Amino acid sequence: MKEITTTELQAKLENGETVHMIDVREDEEVAEGIIEGAVHIPLGEIPNRMEELDKQTPYVMICRSGGRSGRATEFLSGNGYNVTNMTGGMLEWSGEVK
Repeated sequence: MKEITTTELQAKLENGETVHMIDVREDEEVAEGIIEGAVHIPLGEIPNRMEELDKQTPYVMICRSGGRSGRATEFLSGNGYNVTNMTGGMLEWSGEVK
């Protein structure tokens, strides 16, 4: 499984790189803050909504601590998607949230 740290992701965003992010946390968690530009798709909805994603586009999967996003990464990767898990999740994110 491909992984990226919160520091590496923050550097990409600060450098102006386009990063496609999927936040798999639940609604009440996202209400507390989400990384600007991330799309919210709760983990339980991933199997039914993966057709919304482009298999050619690289995605970074995000959750609270890295566990749920890791499961989403494994699932989507197994279905042919280009996905990377953000290790440490939002607990380790020190960047801005909206």
